[in-house]
Amino acid sequence: MAHSSPTLTTVDKADIERHSKVSDWWNKKGSLRGLHTFNKLRIPYIVNNLILTDEKRNSSKPLKNKKILDVGCGGGIVSEALAKLGAEVTAVDASSVLIEMAKKHTASNSELDDNKPTYLCTSIEEHAQTFVNYYDAVIASEIVDHVANVELFLDSCVQTLKPGGKIFITTPNRTRISQFCVIFMAENVLNLVPKGLHQYYKFRTPDEVGAILQKYNCQVNEVYGLFFNPLTGNWLWSYFQHMWYALVATKLSI
Repeated sequence: MAHSSPTLTTVDKADIERHSKVSDWWNKKGSLRGLHTFNKLRIPYIVNNLILTDEKRNSSKPLKNKKILDVGCGGGIVSEALAKLGAEVTAVDASSVLIEMAKKHTASNSELDDNKPTYLCTSIEEHAQTFVNYYDAVIASEIVDHVANVELFLDSCVQTLKPGGKIFITTPNRTRISQFCVIFMAENVLNLVPKGLHQYYKFRTPDEVGAILQKYNCQVNEVYGLFFNPLTGNWLWSYFQHMWYALVATKLSI
């Protein structure tokens, strides 16, 4: 199957600059506190989809021997959580500032002394050239709406997956409800995330993401709605997909 043109890029330089200016990635009560509480939902979700036996799910290192790629890792909030569960985590981000921040925090985390994530400052399309059919899972959490070319991004993610591997995506839906809640309320009223981090026109619907994944040899397994409760600061699964959603797809055999 022909893949997207290598002359294109997923890197949105303006978006990277905005994220690089956020200095409190590891302040659990700071401007990105929603990403920290999100781990309570998304990390078990990843484990439950990758690990089929209850015995292994309930072990201290359920992700041991699983090679996982965290794309758009930022300061490493997801990467560290997965590494604590035994995963062999490679984390990539196009921001050198955030990669250095992630490395610094991981180096100081004694819980990861025996299994630290590997952080690389690169784009997913560059990484995919070397790591084809390599990972058991790719995590693209809160990154789809921050790239310059969604099709190239998803194509590159899929290229790095082994056949049978899974890609996990969480992202805002493109609806007027999400525009109001994710941008107006969260950024401008409740100050749950730094202002200017989201652009509505870059939001993608589950159908759009699913169609691209299908084009690149993936089968969408499930899509669930997500809801962030600003009163409790916690995330919940929701029947409605109007604001955020989580999508899991499996790469089919070649």
